[in-house]
Amino acid sequence: MPSVAAAQNYVLRPEPVMTSLGGVRQELLGFNGSWPGPELRARQGDDMRVRVENGLKDGVLVHWHGLRLPNRMDGVNVLTQDVIPPDVSNDYRFPVPDAGTFWYHSHYLSYDQVSRGLFGPLIIDEQQPPDVDHDITVQLFDMLTDDSGVYDEDTGAEQFTSAGRIGNVMTAIVSRETVQRGDRVRLRLINPSIDRVYSLRINGIEGMIVALDGMPLEQPRPFEDIILAPGQRCDVLGDVSDEITFADDDAGRTLGRIAVHRQRQRRTTAIPTLPPNPMPQPKGREVKARLVIQGGAGGGKHGGFGTWALNDVSGLPREPLLNGRRGTTARISLRNDTGYDHVMHLHGHHFWELSENGEPGDYRDGTLVRAGEGRDILCVLDNPGNWMFHCHMLSHQADGMATWLRVG
Repeated sequence: MPSVAAAQNYVLRPEPVMTSLGGVRQELLGFNGSWPGPELRARQGDDMRVRVENGLKDGVLVHWHGLRLPNRMDGVNVLTQDVIPPDVSNDYRFPVPDAGTFWYHSHYLSYDQVSRGLFGPLIIDEQQPPDVDHDITVQLFDMLTDDSGVYDEDTGAEQFTSAGRIGNVMTAIVSRETVQRGDRVRLRLINPSIDRVYSLRINGIEGMIVALDGMPLEQPRPFEDIILAPGQRCDVLGDVSDEITFADDDAGRTLGRIAVHRQRQRRTTAIPTLPPNPMPQPKGREVKARLVIQGGAGGGKHGGFGTWALNDVSGLPREPLLNGRRGTTARISLRNDTGYDHVMHLHGHHFWELSENGEPGDYRDGTLVRAGEGRDILCVLDNPGNWMFHCHMLSHQADGMATWLRVG
């Protein structure tokens, strides 16, 4: 890291915006008059300073999803700060030790505010970025509309008890509209949808997956479909062979495209491996915890008051799931006893998804646990504070699926 970090200064103003989605004018939410919010960018090792000026008629918080940052900057009601009232500002300041693809979004009434568009990309560039012609951000988003095609204000109980608020309008919001055949591009794929899991098929590019949830893979990986649950990210490096299209195989829809024009000489060099981020490594004895996901339509009884529960508790419990000293290695066993998929997201840390024989797999900040299945994760708790651990299907979180960890 540089001995003196550069400061990147931004102002974000959450406010109502008018935009077009699904061919219909929509009154949604955005930042600084744009929908989604503007792309924030810094270089690894920089210091970010962001003033959030609340222009909504409701409270707001901003969470910096996937960043390892000081706990008081995490933007979570109850655990780290109070809600920012209307016409009040709050200053966030934090270093960015990791390069990668991250994002920011509302963490207050998030099932509603994020579903209306209160989110944006947050990109941290490497000290020496890979050689590409274009660095393109792709945000996958769905929105539920009524019969007239405008945002559906109805939040019926069924949206909280099953798969969630699944939209009937789907789109890929791309930061660049045209490329040339032969260009080498970096696609930064982000899923800010509140409940939808995408089975994403990308055509028109021959490339490799180089990072997941902001963390570089040890070796680039071929891809066909890319599974992206809410909150997850994926970086692809590749060479353009034709018009780039993004389609969801489950829905059978094309979400968006990047047109091609002209042609250039294609590179002969291999897809590079991204430089690793300086992450803590497991050491010493593991502490263990077990987290059972319960509830939902057709699910069994549990001890919580909401539709969903974690270990028979709905909402943040009085005591943390784990209480460990800084540097503790924690193994958390997740078991999904419901009939629906869930993606569990840990704030302030990343973790290894463990295979059935206990071998470390992908290093992520959110793990998709399919209905009726289980998974163990391994995490070095190196970031002090009170950290939320919740389902990032935000309709599920709103009705009970949240807990927390304390790192001393």
